[in-house]
Amino acid sequence: MSYATVNGATLHYDDHGPVTGPVVLLIHGHPFNRTLWAPQSRALAAAGYRVIVPDLRGYGASDVTPGKVYLSDFADDLIGLLDLLTVDQAVIGGVSMGGQIAMETHRRYAHRIRALVLSDTSALPETPEGKTWRNHLADRLLAEGMAGYADDVIDKMLAAYNVTALPAVAAHVLGMMRATDPRGAAAALRGRAERPDYRDTLAAARCPVLVVVGTDDVYTPVADAEAISRLAPRSVLSVIDGAGHLPGAEQPERFNRVLLDFLRTQAPDAA
Repeated sequence: MSYATVNGATLHYDDHGPVTGPVVLLIHGHPFNRTLWAPQSRALAAAGYRVIVPDLRGYGASDVTPGKVYLSDFADDLIGLLDLLTVDQAVIGGVSMGGQIAMETHRRYAHRIRALVLSDTSALPETPEGKTWRNHLADRLLAEGMAGYADDVIDKMLAAYNVTALPAVAAHVLGMMRATDPRGAAAALRGRAERPDYRDTLAAARCPVLVVVGTDDVYTPVADAEAISRLAPRSVLSVIDGAGHLPGAEQPERFNRVLLDFLRTQAPDAA
């Protein structure tokens, strides 16, 4: 694990694979950390890619910024990290909130992105009801901590059948959620409640876009992925059987095949 100070916060990150390889930056969702992407990091590094996987501000080992952290703040952090590593362009991928951060990074820094990977996410702005819910959840996490929330949502983060079928995966996901600092999680929830609409920028995207979704995702179902895929002119949609909201963790071999095939065939400039 390495670390760097970016925009006033110390971010911890992993940097795998050959330093001269094409760069893929992977963004975890809420409330996880960089280890969510371990299966993809290994596969990509073995295929010759340089894989940069940070803990977002407020998550994992990175510094916490209490209050409110916008998706634009996360995007600025990621580009700042790439600047420090002297990386001009990268494939940017994210899951759930990480996918929205990837879209925000594309909105602000499209020239830095070779391709997008959007897993189990939504391009829509938050609804008024969603804003209220996210702010109430932030209040709850600050008051109660992460444990009760983690127990409440594990069978939505994973397909319910995978909680028992994949006990090691479930334990890892629960462990990440429980270990997250409530202040970081709450700040991200409050900022995410103010997220913009990404549909116009996706429709104007010039880079290839891989859209991935688990068949049984209850948070961002297949219809959401199909909507994103219809928007992006150079999109590829892949639905992963036997998975919920985190197909990269639930079905890593299937996810990795889809990802590597996309990079080799649709984003050859990044291969």
